[in-house]
Amino acid sequence: MLDHTVRFLAWVLGICTPRPRGRHRLGAIPIPPLRFTPAPPPRFTEILDGNASRLVRPYVLNPAEHRRQRERRRALYLATLGIDVGPDHIHGIPVTAR
Repeated sequence: MLDHTVRFLAWVLGICTPRPRGRHRLGAIPIPPLRFTPAPPPRFTEILDGNASRLVRPYVLNPAEHRRQRERRRALYLATLGIDVGPDHIHGIPVTAR
């Protein structure tokens, strides 16, 4: 793939750049010869055991956690609009809106 990229860039540069004139002009851009490279061997050859992994994804929230996260996000969004809908108690002390 690299050889094709180099050939393509050499062709595009040959079209887009002006050709130098005079005694000190550049020679032709050498095009690398095509070579066959074998595919690399596979990295993982062992069979994975599906029973060894946990069935529950750790980032899945239960309904109560999902509700608390939704409330926090709503409070943060409303805070960007200048509306305070924070908690009624902070560290056990009742807080009122001013």
